[in-house]
Amino acid sequence: MRILIVGGSVFLGRAFVAEALRRGHEVTVFNRGKSGADSAGVEVVRGNRQSAEDLDRLAENRTWDVVVDTCGFEPQVVAQSAKALSGHAGTYLFVSSFHAYAGWPGEPVDEKSPRHPCAPDAASDDVVYNALKAGCERAVEQSFEGRTLTLGPGLIVGPHENTGRLLWWLERFARGGRVLVPGSPDRPVRLVDARDIAVFGLDRAEAGDSNRYLVTGRGGEGRDGDVDTLGDLFAHCAEVTGSDAEPVWVDDDFLLEHEVAVWTGLPFWAADVPALAGTWRASSAKAEAAGLRLRPLPDTVRDTWEWLRERGPSDGPYRQGDTLLGIAPDRERELLAAWDARQQGGAA
Repeated sequence: MRILIVGGSVFLGRAFVAEALRRGHEVTVFNRGKSGADSAGVEVVRGNRQSAEDLDRLAENRTWDVVVDTCGFEPQVVAQSAKALSGHAGTYLFVSSFHAYAGWPGEPVDEKSPRHPCAPDAASDDVVYNALKAGCERAVEQSFEGRTLTLGPGLIVGPHENTGRLLWWLERFARGGRVLVPGSPDRPVRLVDARDIAVFGLDRAEAGDSNRYLVTGRGGEGRDGDVDTLGDLFAHCAEVTGSDAEPVWVDDDFLLEHEVAVWTGLPFWAADVPALAGTWRASSAKAEAAGLRLRPLPDTVRDTWEWLRERGPSDGPYRQGDTLLGIAPDRERELLAAWDARQQGGAA
């Protein structure tokens, strides 16, 4: 197959490139050349997806079997790409997010759940951020003349991660000592490896599928069998880093009382509150039935740590958008001291 990947140099896009090349496909990447190095063996077309001129130049005298779009965040920009590539590809594979669904994270969702009411030509300032992915999905569905295949991942981890959630925890466990960890060790956590998303997405594209799938880790609403937990995750982090770290499990109420930011202050922490009750309960049963295969969580943690050691320290703190991820060491020590005092019956 001939595959165009919009982006292709960072994390999930990079995983799609690697998997497509491994399968022997011809790969073109379209990006600005600013976010990361392009993989060897691809045709590189430089351009900005927000430029109609660049999109026209990309499409001129070129056709592909599949377009893979892993970096669409604004509906009107995605619509422009989908229109420009109509007639130049058979399938448009768009990577969306759980954020497209109006009920998430407060309640469990699946592919039939209502999406946010966001127009396919909306700009980033027109609606709340979480609604934008729903508009992007509609932009592809309405603007691309061909098959559309939509993947809605949950929380993505793995080598080359560019947000830093798992990286922050690996680096924290590597430092050792007492580690403040949130909630309880038996709390589910459903993480999906970027490489598994790429495998599943290309499997479905090769099959000529035109559908929508939620893609996340083991377990979920109404599902039995293996479920990864926070305790599992942190045990794997300690093991791969060779750390003597001692996890100290701290209650949600204490963390909320001390104004630790949910989700970002301690990555992967979804407090046990109604607004987050569905965080780890989305269903990927449809994707599993269509062939989604998930590698064991220990493999993802190990591979990510090996890549992180090769990469070395980051240039700055990890961020989710403009928000810092993690808590500073001094802040962690303060919280642990306050937690110890409470456990001993003293004032926090």
